[in-house]
Amino acid sequence: MNAEHVLNTISREITEVVGSVRAEEVEQAAAQLNQASRIFVAGEGRSGLVGKMFAMRLMHSGYNVFVVGETITPSVDEGDLLVVLSGSGNTSILVHTAEQAKKSGAELLICSTNRESSLGKICDTFIDVPAATKKRLEHEPETIQPLGNQFDQSLHLILDGLIITAVHVGGEADYEQMARRHSNME
Repeated sequence: MNAEHVLNTISREITEVVGSVRAEEVEQAAAQLNQASRIFVAGEGRSGLVGKMFAMRLMHSGYNVFVVGETITPSVDEGDLLVVLSGSGNTSILVHTAEQAKKSGAELLICSTNRESSLGKICDTFIDVPAATKKRLEHEPETIQPLGNQFDQSLHLILDGLIITAVHVGGEADYEQMARRHSNME
C-alpha cells in the first residue's frame, strides 16, 4: 500500500465512524457538561491520552475539570460528572472508578463501542463510538489501522464536537477567553 492510499483510507474510515454517531447522544452529553458542577475524565492507555486532550479543551472552554488519577484531583461528589472513555467498556479499573463515582452521587457519561458493556449498563448517558478497537469484536467495522487507532482517532474528534456543541448551547464561544486560558508558560 502506498501512502496516498493509506491516508485516504484512514480519512474515509474516520469520516464514516464520526458520521455514524447519533447527534442526540452528543446533545444529551453536552447538556450534562453544562449542568455539572465539576467534570472528571477517566481513561486508560491511549484512551486516557485522548481524555487528557479532552480535559485540556474543556479547561480552555471554561469548565471546571479534573483528570482522574492526577495528584490534584479532588473527590467526586453529587452534582459532578464522570466521563469515562473505554473502547471495550469493560476495563476493570474504569468500571471500579465509575461504580465509586455513582456511589458518591455523580452522573456517568460513557464513550465506548459497546453499549452492553459493564460501563454501558451503569451509565446515565452513552455515546456510541462505532469504531474498531484492539479486540476486533464482531460488531466492529473493518479497518486497515492497527490496534485501537480507529477508536482513539474517532473519539478525539467526537469529543471535540461535543465541546463545541456544549459551548454553543451554553453560550457563545469566546476565542479570546479561550486563548487566555491556554498555557503561557512554554
